[in-house]
Amino acid sequence: MVTSGGSKGYELSTDPDRLDVERVHRWLSTDAFWALGRSRKTVEDAVRGSLNFGIYDAEGTQAAYARVVTDRATFAWLCDVYVAPAHRGRGLGTWLATAVRDRLAPYRLKRILLTTLDAHAIYAKAGFVVVPNPETFMTLSAEG
Repeated sequence: MVTSGGSKGYELSTDPDRLDVERVHRWLSTDAFWALGRSRKTVEDAVRGSLNFGIYDAEGTQAAYARVVTDRATFAWLCDVYVAPAHRGRGLGTWLATAVRDRLAPYRLKRILLTTLDAHAIYAKAGFVVVPNPETFMTLSAEG
């Protein structure tokens, strides 16, 4: 899937061969609080096992990234959403969230989850809402 028009001068693609994995690794491991220190191998493994979304500027340089972990039948988790600092404020985060929603719509998934500390308004524009019954969710973390 390749689309233009979500944000002027940018193109969105789900082609994993187009991803700049080195750039994505640098973004996540050095600037994304949830992934600081993540190894290149972990990023490569995550990319390989996910549905990936990249946004590219007019020169073809990757400007944003998101990935989805899904069984394409019942559930998906939107994660590792990152917009490069030089490209923020142009609606790319909203475009990514909307593209994910639209790409997953044919699967009629029961639930698409994500976590965010500070971008609720961006995801709300794509229809995401705060978990209605957080007391029903649990987590198992390797971090202790």
